[in-house]
Amino acid sequence: MFASAALFTVAALAPSALANLYTTAPVATTSWAANTPQTISWQDDGTSPNLTSLGPCAVSVYVGNQIQQTLVQNIVPSVDVSTTSSIVFSPDPNMGENGAYYFIRFQSLSLKDASNSAYPAEAFSAKFALTGMTGTFNSTVSAQIAAASGSTSASTSGSSSGASTTNAATTSNTASKTSSSSSKAASATTSAKAANGAISIAAGAFTGIAGAAVAFLAATLL
Repeated sequence: MFASAALFTVAALAPSALANLYTTAPVATTSWAANTPQTISWQDDGTSPNLTSLGPCAVSVYVGNQIQQTLVQNIVPSVDVSTTSSIVFSPDPNMGENGAYYFIRFQSLSLKDASNSAYPAEAFSAKFALTGMTGTFNSTVSAQIAAASGSTSASTSGSSSGASTTNAATTSNTASKTSSSSSKAASATTSAKAANGAISIAAGAFTGIAGAAVAFLAATLL
């Protein structure tokens, strides 16, 4: 059961054709308890273009790596990130296991990837930890997590009722995307933010398996 109710907290936000969304919570040091209200927050990173271009986004919890990601909980189907700065949700304990495997993905409902219009613009939080979890990752999801961490830290039980299959979780394979935004993804501004546990990624930065943009995302999801 991945879906859960989400409450909106409305706040003014500024203006992103390149998905310049800087996630202020969760960050890499975040540890949230399941079944407890938690706040996801974000802001414009101060670079052009602005959040208005990113506009309404679907917001979800994912696990995985820079090439393959699996949806484990839908948070909201649409929130305008240019007019709202935070949402509150309760992590579903059934989505997976205890550990720092999780990240938030923002997917624009209108803006397309700057380098490949077949894909939506996206932005990501840093990986964060969840506790009080009761789910089990199946073998496919465990392999994705292991590929990101270089270990088998997640369960590899292969249970058919694991987090990625109980509620038809979606796997997104982005290996076919190609990046043309490496200079922006590798900028000093975004690199510094990644070091603080939050990331702001150009729409084309999560595309492809080569180049500085992928290296930047890989460093965050490892």
